[in-house]
Amino acid sequence: MKVVNDKNALFARTNTECHELKVSPDSDEVLKIWIKEPTWLQVEQAMTSIMKIDTNTQQIDIDMNTMYRFMCKEFIEKTEPELTTTEILRLSPYIGSQLKDVLPNPFTEFMGDDTGKET
Repeated sequence: MKVVNDKNALFARTNTECHELKVSPDSDEVLKIWIKEPTWLQVEQAMTSIMKIDTNTQQIDIDMNTMYRFMCKEFIEKTEPELTTTEILRLSPYIGSQLKDVLPNPFTEFMGDDTGKET
């Protein structure tokens, strides 16, 4: 094993990736959206944002709504046309489905670590 020479390889990328989401199946119009790569702490925050634990009953509730709100706020750098986080949360199911596909998936990151898989 050798120690990493370029410490920049250790950090989440600072540049964003542009994705084009179709407005509707029969349209040639797109919404451009720039997504950031999350840091390990943001993945943890996304995971903890969905878990609500009742300390009295030890019951765990999962709130995917909260996680998607967090991810839209934290991982979307900009859109064209320009949209607020509230407007992004109001997107049609067709566009929202595409958005879910391009947003970072904290479950993948979390499961990769737990299973010992290298990425």
